[in-house]
Amino acid sequence: MSGPAPAADASTNRWRRRIASWMSTGTLAAVVAVLSLALLWMALRLAGFDATLALGALWRGSFGNWYALTSSTLVRATPLVLTGLAVAIAFRAGVWNIGADGQLLVGAALATAVGLAWGDALGWAALPIALVAGAVGGACWAGIAAVLRTRFGVLEVISTIMLNFVALDLVGYLVRGPLQEPSHAYPQSNEIPAQMHLPFLIPGTRLHWGFALGVCAAGILWWAMRSTAAGFRVRAIGANADAARIAGRVDVARTTTRVLLLSGALAGLAGAIEVSGVTYALYENISPGYGYTAIAVALLAGLDPLGVLGTGILFGALEAGALSMQREASVPSVVVTAVEAALVLLLLAMSRRGAAARVIGRFAGARSPSPEEAL
Repeated sequence: MSGPAPAADASTNRWRRRIASWMSTGTLAAVVAVLSLALLWMALRLAGFDATLALGALWRGSFGNWYALTSSTLVRATPLVLTGLAVAIAFRAGVWNIGADGQLLVGAALATAVGLAWGDALGWAALPIALVAGAVGGACWAGIAAVLRTRFGVLEVISTIMLNFVALDLVGYLVRGPLQEPSHAYPQSNEIPAQMHLPFLIPGTRLHWGFALGVCAAGILWWAMRSTAAGFRVRAIGANADAARIAGRVDVARTTTRVLLLSGALAGLAGAIEVSGVTYALYENISPGYGYTAIAVALLAGLDPLGVLGTGILFGALEAGALSMQREASVPSVVVTAVEAALVLLLLAMSRRGAAARVIGRFAGARSPSPEEAL
């Protein structure tokens, strides 16, 4: 008669923990939003700008109307969400992938090359093949760091960030060489075929189906991290790799390699989506630092995939609003970049026991968190 009670209690407690986690993520998002506005207001005042005019322009350019939200904020949030997921899954396993920007560039380059070479011949299949090619390109670029890590003991935090510069130079070479448009007047490629353009998610806006792919990716990763054995292994390794290997008999090297490849694939997919949904061509500076901003997106989300959606949209709004402030209030967009950096540092200082702070602590050589903290 009393047998099912413990199971029911365990199920109830599990759902209570999940609800508490969701509430914590929502609270963090609200804190981030408020602090963003406060820091931006202070920065504008100190720089001598009209803070009221500038913040009004920020609002109008990000959330002020339906078109601004869908065609500016959410479009800019799409690569931030996907690269933020790439960073979050890697950091969750204790893999310091700082190379999401380079992986995005390689994914964009490979998707463009596939489209220009075979887009017309592939017809309707060109778009999914290009997206897969972008993901494969990002995974292969991350695979270089994985091989250096497993075979030669090279720290991935060094190899991935160095590979960013290699990827940047590679794109520069491609748009001035093999992929340059026929007139050779501009350092960019030809436009990809029309059948490779991502359809618009909402008619009358610039919001494409890449945003829906980002939302689906976040949901799948959230479920996998919480409900699968593979997700548990990733969390266990992130908590304590030695304990996971000895007590849990987890193949740490294989698991971290797979995580790094998955991380690169997500970043590469972001690059392919940027080409097929926004730019329709490859050119230098196609990424204004999405992979670096993604680190802040992932950390402020507490490395939670669903939280990445919220912080990705927040940072997308800041970037969209920055352009509006520059147009309407003559405020340099770098002011917003400085605010983003200050926001990350402030929140890390305020939540020393948060997931973001634990990541930084482990990276800096501080104590490893307990399994209860990490899991």
